[in-house]
Amino acid sequence: MDPDQLSRAFVEHYYTTFDANRPGLGSLYQDESMLTFEGLKIQGSQNIVAKLTSLPFQQCQHSITTVDCQPSGPAGGMLVFVSGNLQLAGEQHALKFSQMFHLMPTPQGSFYVLNDIFRLNYA
Repeated sequence: MDPDQLSRAFVEHYYTTFDANRPGLGSLYQDESMLTFEGLKIQGSQNIVAKLTSLPFQQCQHSITTVDCQPSGPAGGMLVFVSGNLQLAGEQHALKFSQMFHLMPTPQGSFYVLNDIFRLNYA
């Protein structure tokens, strides 16, 4: 699978899982994974999932605008940069966001998220 197809498949899986079953994101991270969420650094799969499941909303819907990717390093990693809108249940206006993932290959032939940086974009 080429990098563009792989990154789009990852993005679709990530946000579908986030919107429907946030605890299910745990399998995408490992102990050395790090999330920077609005400037707060969180390390480890369990801590990352705890942060994502503790966000102050139950329902949301991501709408992706762009997905850009680049190969990263000799280990076969990939950088994926996403921009889009986040619609919270009961809110009239969507929030704009950007998110960057550094994906690394696993011995089983899939990928995990080594680094994840999320920011809301305020106008």
